[in-house]
Amino acid sequence: MVNTGSRASYGDEAPVAAFATTPGSSALTIIRCSGKGSIELAASVFSSAGIKDAPGNTVVHGWIVQGDEKIDEVLVSVFRAPKSYTGEDSLDISCHGGNSAGKAVMTVLKHAGFREALPGEFTFRAFMNGKIDLTKSESVMEIVCAKTEVSRRHAVSRLCGSLKKEIDEIKNLLVQVLAGAEIYLDYSEDEVSADDADEIAGRLPGKNIALQALSRLKKLSNSWQVERIYQEGITLVIAGPPNAGKSSLFNLLLKEDRSIVTEIPGTTRDWIEAFASIEGIPIRIIDTAGLREAGDSVEKIGIERSKKILQEADIILYLINEDLNDLRLNDNSKKIPYLYIWNKCDITPVPASFPVHDIKPISVSAKTGEGLSELNSAITSAILRQTTLVNEPNAQDASVGTERQKKLVDAACCALEEALAMRENNSPLDLIAPLIRDAVNSLGEITGEVSTADILEEMFSKFCVGK
Repeated sequence: MVNTGSRASYGDEAPVAAFATTPGSSALTIIRCSGKGSIELAASVFSSAGIKDAPGNTVVHGWIVQGDEKIDEVLVSVFRAPKSYTGEDSLDISCHGGNSAGKAVMTVLKHAGFREALPGEFTFRAFMNGKIDLTKSESVMEIVCAKTEVSRRHAVSRLCGSLKKEIDEIKNLLVQVLAGAEIYLDYSEDEVSADDADEIAGRLPGKNIALQALSRLKKLSNSWQVERIYQEGITLVIAGPPNAGKSSLFNLLLKEDRSIVTEIPGTTRDWIEAFASIEGIPIRIIDTAGLREAGDSVEKIGIERSKKILQEADIILYLINEDLNDLRLNDNSKKIPYLYIWNKCDITPVPASFPVHDIKPISVSAKTGEGLSELNSAITSAILRQTTLVNEPNAQDASVGTERQKKLVDAACCALEEALAMRENNSPLDLIAPLIRDAVNSLGEITGEVSTADILEEMFSKFCVGK
């Protein structure tokens, strides 16, 4: 990956600059610069020689200038290779906040010879210079995109190396198996008697180590089910008859008044949505129109839309009215989890003998907040029951954080499972060994030991500019 002509490329060493913060109403705007000659280039538009002579990890005060014109008073943090985020000479320029100051400084830097950094180019350079592996690179963007505290903690764990450590340990197990197999293959049939072959094979690392590696790979693969929930969130739909308290419960879950609440049935004519975090899971909560025979054409449209929304839900909260006659079980061909809610428990408690025996409603009062913590726990449990893990994984446990990682772990699993099946069928070792090697290579792709230019460019192009 080299720079061809004037086209920007991820593989060059050109000095680059980008906003590390978005210009706007804030005290500071930070512009990050990195690349060969970046310190000298920045010094050419700085009011003194302080930057050029500054040691690494120091801060210099001065002005960004263009000729005789002062553009902005700044603080410049100087980092010298290899002790920087990218492993190159780098600078962070702290400008005044607002929309104009940072943009004016960026214009001066471009005129001086910096080019605008590509998305994720700083992290790409950190990877190429051996500062971080691919799992840590991806975790940087995971932290930026984290929607809840739980997803942030899990991303930080990967940034600290939990996933890389697990991948390396599994790969070392497979390398033991592969090395033993290749030693055996180094002997020709003419050189080894039947007794010698049995003795050599008996000393080879084999099935037990491979099974241990496979078990750990499957655990990693399963972790993606929960990680994706904490990263992307789920859709929760509140449904039920009119005047059951759906809008009140919607507001309670959000901890703010978003839906109009009245005692008039059919107040909510269309669905409304908002986002919240429930026990660390990002939740898209949708309040729907009451399910009943529509009184007019407008309400009918709202009810039909609500029924369509129900089919998009990951989980449904179905509110039961006081007289129990409005309990309507909708078509659930998609097997969407239902939680039945007995709302207004501050007025009427759940009957001792509930008429629908297989339904155990959760008692909640949207007015007083009674039962909210129990409801939140029930929602979380219902979501996690859809995965192979029934509890939130410990943030320190190794887990995959991207779909790319998940696919490569699965590829390693498939190759290893096939190798073990062939071993059980007494297939030749020269057919089994390449499968184990494929598994090792898949794990190498996760950390970046095995990579190609197009894969790297595709991955880093999805990062935000300035990272």
